[in-house]
Amino acid sequence: MKKLTLVFALLFALHSFSQEKSFEIVGKLVTEDSNTPIESATVYIERVKDSTIVTYTISDKEGKFKLQNTTYDKDLNFYVSYVGYKTYLKKLAIDKEKIDVGTISMQLDNQLDEVLVKSTAPITIKKDTLEFNVKSFKTKKDANVEDLLKQLPGVEVDDEGKITVNGKEVNKILVNGKPFFGNDPTITTKNLTKDIIEKIQIVDTKTKAQAFTGESGDEENKTINLTIKEENNKGVFGRVSAGAGTDERYELAGMVNFFDNDQRISVLAGGNNTNSPGFSFGEISKMFGNGGGISFNSNGSFAIGGRSFGGGQGITTSQNAGVNYADQIGENTEIAGDYFYSSSSSENESSSQRETILADSRFFTNSKSRSDNDTDSHSANVEFEIETDSTFQINIEPSFSYSKTRTRYSSDEETLDEDLVLTNQSEVNSNVESFAKEFSNEISVTKRYGDKGGFVRVELETSVNQQESDDFLDSNTEVFGANPETIIRDQFTDGEKNSYGVTTELTYRLPIIAKKFFLNFEYEYSRDKDKNRESTFDFNNGTQGFTDFNTDLSTDFEYTDTRSVPSFGLTYRGEKWSTRFNLGYNIRTLENEDLLRPQFNVERQFKNIEANYRINYRFSPKSSIYASYWLRNNPPALRQLQAFTDVSNPLSTVIGNPNLEPSNRHSFYAGYNGFDWQKRTGFYANVNATVTNNQVISRTTVDPETLRRTTTYENVNGNYNYGVSGNFTKDVKLDTLRTLKFRFRARYNFSERINFNNDIKYASQVQTISPRVGLDFIWNKVMEFKPYYELNFTNNAYDIEAFEDRQFTRHNAGLRTATFLPKNLEWRNDISFNYNPNVADGFQKSAWFWNSTLAYSVLKDKGIITLKVYDLLNQNTNARRIATQDYIQDSQSTVLRRYFMLSFSYKFNSLGSKGETRGGDVIFFD
Repeated sequence: MKKLTLVFALLFALHSFSQEKSFEIVGKLVTEDSNTPIESATVYIERVKDSTIVTYTISDKEGKFKLQNTTYDKDLNFYVSYVGYKTYLKKLAIDKEKIDVGTISMQLDNQLDEVLVKSTAPITIKKDTLEFNVKSFKTKKDANVEDLLKQLPGVEVDDEGKITVNGKEVNKILVNGKPFFGNDPTITTKNLTKDIIEKIQIVDTKTKAQAFTGESGDEENKTINLTIKEENNKGVFGRVSAGAGTDERYELAGMVNFFDNDQRISVLAGGNNTNSPGFSFGEISKMFGNGGGISFNSNGSFAIGGRSFGGGQGITTSQNAGVNYADQIGENTEIAGDYFYSSSSSENESSSQRETILADSRFFTNSKSRSDNDTDSHSANVEFEIETDSTFQINIEPSFSYSKTRTRYSSDEETLDEDLVLTNQSEVNSNVESFAKEFSNEISVTKRYGDKGGFVRVELETSVNQQESDDFLDSNTEVFGANPETIIRDQFTDGEKNSYGVTTELTYRLPIIAKKFFLNFEYEYSRDKDKNRESTFDFNNGTQGFTDFNTDLSTDFEYTDTRSVPSFGLTYRGEKWSTRFNLGYNIRTLENEDLLRPQFNVERQFKNIEANYRINYRFSPKSSIYASYWLRNNPPALRQLQAFTDVSNPLSTVIGNPNLEPSNRHSFYAGYNGFDWQKRTGFYANVNATVTNNQVISRTTVDPETLRRTTTYENVNGNYNYGVSGNFTKDVKLDTLRTLKFRFRARYNFSERINFNNDIKYASQVQTISPRVGLDFIWNKVMEFKPYYELNFTNNAYDIEAFEDRQFTRHNAGLRTATFLPKNLEWRNDISFNYNPNVADGFQKSAWFWNSTLAYSVLKDKGIITLKVYDLLNQNTNARRIATQDYIQDSQSTVLRRYFMLSFSYKFNSLGSKGETRGGDVIFFD
């Protein structure tokens, strides 16, 4: 019966296509008052029957437009919308293939604010804002915000949930102008449903203070603001989900939102043992945790942020809970806050083989390790925005976090010389328990004066970070050769690290030309102080306790970094181009007081110039070009400056260098981005380059007999890198239901690094080329077919004969499919193939990775029953090869393998239903 239903559905679709007519609508837009062409007006047509968008475009700089599509309707409603002008409407008869509507004169609208709010155009381009009308973009019924974003022209969402708009990354998502669970976009995009959103607005990322003064923000990143219609902004909505699977796999998630106009409360909770964010609802492809919700830290815990779990390290069981609150208090104060709790337990086993290349020889290291990690963490953030009047604003943003972590780690390692003779080996077992508390606060006070754009701002940032740790270590190290040695350690280390920081900044902007040209004066003072103590005690057989203080393995120091930076700059903002320049003088003092070894105390002062420059030229609202330059200096790290000998690792000794200088980095970045709304074509390209002087590098010598390493640090010149990347997208509308989307991306990077190998100075050059091509075929409400292929090629070259040049190739191919027939049934597949031909024998060179999901909607689309299979072929692997300046390493670790899971999710919504009336002034023409 299901097969018969599918056949009838396909036959009906084919019959509909046979009735469709192709059409082309052309014309020109001018202003009624001055008869000048109108660029970037939205031109669109809707079905008369149900107001469904058929197609749309944007007028070019000459005011001309062209609409092309197919339809089986006899008549369509033709609209023109432009900010500040009355909406133009005309009913067109689709009785011929080419329709010329001639020159249309747009009339001014005095009710500008009302038009801005109620415009129903698919796209509205304002001066600094790109706005999409959600109603105009069709998605599946249970779509979340991420599904919606994927339908918007110029917007790309990758496999890890990273969002780019016209080639620029989105780093913040707001809901009605307020943050939603901090600054992690994936919580919003994956857990809010499309049906509550009215508009999507995209702007350059700005701080609240920058938005208040009208300053330019972060032009390299974008912010998305999701607006909810006023009558749809009161009520309760959310969803719950639960799933159980083979191998005792499970997933639980729940989220409830209480909206009451300005007041908003959201609560979420979840848990799973499938390496997914604890607040992921699990249906469709999102059940596989490949949306960028969590990433593993070095200690085995995970953090919210952006990582694919197919092929990740270890298996994590997690529980999460959080609450978000936003409200307006009185007429002048807005408040937003969130609390988040997360708990995780992870386990991982890894193995690696490393070949280290020396100037006159090489050696090999084989290692295996196991780690178990438990983490509990709490975090809270609050934002206050107070505007006493239109010229005075106060922002206060305190945050607090607490975490408790316990890590159990064991490893076995052996080192062999180039004749494969065992030279040394070690066994390590450790048990570490740590606690961390952190408090920070940012206060910004801004006063605007006059009406020309001038302001005065005072900012104060404070931070306190306290960490405590108990580390039990049991290790056995054996060194062979002419002078064999066995080093046994049974130790306890009591650690304490406290950091205190304060930064204050004064900014004064003086208008030279009202709202266009400004002179900026800034002064920044900061002081950061670190107190680090590690007291190590050896086990005493007599007392049967850790009572023997080990001075060589203990540290106790205080490190202070003080900066004083006066600067001035110029800013110009015009209609087409803008630029800014800033020049500062950095007076930095570094002090290190070693309480155990006073002879190693250090005090250094550095004076450096800092500068940055940026220029941006906008050809039109559709395309722009930009370039930036920075001169920065970075001080050596504390451990690099300390001159004492660190012998905590018996096989690797580290000695600091108190004579290190700060590094000076020159960076250049330029790019172009453009999207042709008529042709649905996007092209984004950029070039970057960096030259670093006085780069701090590690200088390691290896004992030829024992293969013990001794490392110190040194400044070098000659490090540089550059890269070029480009991205091309093209959408081809085959008809009203079928679309082809072509995607091509390519990156090239080159870097040269100066290094030392057993006191021999050499240069290493690394070139990488990474092209990727994809083709999406989308048949609305029927199917999706999305193949892709990516090639990664790396070439490592050296200027000394002892090192052989190396080439590495990695192939990644995949196919994502979806079918939506019969009604209420959705079947998705995500198939990928990875091939690493250069990985050493004994490691898996290739693997197929196949996830499959079958979902059925019930209860009038409020419920979804889902059956999913993770790693259907049971071939998941994360074997990888890494090449650096002096070694090549192959490694692999624990990954999540095949399981089946059946789950059910249910969503509820008591928000007010959206109105269907069209607002604003509309002029009708016969």
